Amino acid sequence: MSAQNRYFELMDDFHIPGRWYVKGPLDDQGRELIPYQFRRGEILRWDAPLFLPVRHQGLALDFTQTGLGFIVVSSRFVSICERLGIQNEVQFVPARVEGHSEPYFVLNPLRIVKCVDEARSEEFSVYEPGYDDPEKVGHYRMLFGLKIDPEKVGDASIFHPWGWTVVLIVSERVKQAIEEEGLIRPQFTEV
Repeated sequence: MSAQNRYFELMDDFHIPGRWYVKGPLDDQGRELIPYQFRRGEILRWDAPLFLPVRHQGLALDFTQTGLGFIVVSSRFVSICERLGIQNEVQFVPARVEGHSEPYFVLNPLRIVKCVDEARSEEFSVYEPGYDDPEKVGHYRMLFGLKIDPEKVGDASIFHPWGWTVVLIVSERVKQAIEEEGLIRPQFTEV
């Protein structure tokens, strides 16, 4: 596998001492948002910035995930995407984090790629026909040891894998840019 077709799951590092813990976003009416909205690959619209309460104040991260799996990023993360020319692959929904004056954004990946390599993934099961929610049929019910087929990714640099949109995948180019910028402090697992 060459360096240009390696991909990584981008995750929050929950073991950083003294870090903050951010709750899921609220709209301008104080209503909680549903994570599923951010896993469909569609542009989302709000009239005002979202509000992110903080469960525990501490070290502000450039990449963090809330308890419900929303992804919150700093303007430094946005700048990396702009520099790499991949800002059209994601939507950055403006957000205000409780107790912080800097701009933050809830990340909405716009690309969903059918690329899970079931033969190389450790274990998985799918929703079968007859499941209560017909839209989930064929999607993954559980998936351990995720592996993707790089040949199926195409030109995507940041995306959700189809059927398992609870994870965010980035190309090695994005990973290297994040590491070179010194963002505080996401983790990477090769997939």
